[in-house]
Amino acid sequence: MQKRDFLTLLDFSPSELEALVRRAIELKRNRHAHRPLVGRTLAMIFEKSSTRTRVSFETGMAQLGGHALFLSPRDTQLGRGEPIEDTARVLGRMVDAVMIRNNDQRAQEQFAAACDVPVINGLSDRFHPCQLLADVQTLVEHFGSVRDRTVAWVGDGNNMCNSFALAARQFGFRLRVACPEGFEPDADVLSQCGDAVDVMHEPAAAAEGADAIVTDVWASMGQEAEQQQRMAAFRAYQVDDALMTRAADDAVFLHCLPAHRGEEVAASVIDGPRSLVWAEAENRLHAQKALLCALMDPPAG
Repeated sequence: MQKRDFLTLLDFSPSELEALVRRAIELKRNRHAHRPLVGRTLAMIFEKSSTRTRVSFETGMAQLGGHALFLSPRDTQLGRGEPIEDTARVLGRMVDAVMIRNNDQRAQEQFAAACDVPVINGLSDRFHPCQLLADVQTLVEHFGSVRDRTVAWVGDGNNMCNSFALAARQFGFRLRVACPEGFEPDADVLSQCGDAVDVMHEPAAAAEGADAIVTDVWASMGQEAEQQQRMAAFRAYQVDDALMTRAADDAVFLHCLPAHRGEEVAASVIDGPRSLVWAEAENRLHAQKALLCALMDPPAG
């Protein structure tokens, strides 16, 4: 069987993604009942620090009966200049799948092209597809379906925003992106999303009647030198109680974490009754377990 990678949400069809979310919900209900990955190994390459990604993948592999290996550049030959394709060829002969969390989507694509086993994007400069599986799972659990819902993204048009745009296309919801000029999501991503995504610059307009409001930190890892510039640019883009009142009465709040209270989100929102961030964080475990099963133990036929 030909191996499959999961580098963006476009690597799976809409029906396959919906099946992943259903499987994730099932695995959440019966988290210790299924162990289809006994004897399987996941190599995890971390060039960027992590809490949720590392813990969810390690725990997920353990619960599924497999094993996860943590690899960092300083502990491997990648950190000493070994070509990424050479590392990919070696790991592809020793493990059953590879997860990469790094700064470079193109490097992930190079790795996947040279590797004989599935490669998973655990975060890159352009996308964070595993987080979106968890986010959609969270919304499905709360609303029953995300199809035809409206999600407002408020803040930076970053890797998370790019992924939400692709999710809108794949899962059939509408995304409104409110960001300062110059901080829009990638144009080539938007070009693939048709009328599923609207980009604007007024948070209030994006939030009006929305079913969910989502944000992320104003300065992501690697952008610390831009902190003051970004603080000034995004000052009017905080998700606070006033913005939440513009959303639907049953609207919820999501954030991939870590969060900076008092910056991109008010403490009263993230710690309030509309916040689903803790369920969202937990769902990284269940959504990724569904993904691991799909890639490493696909159904026969």
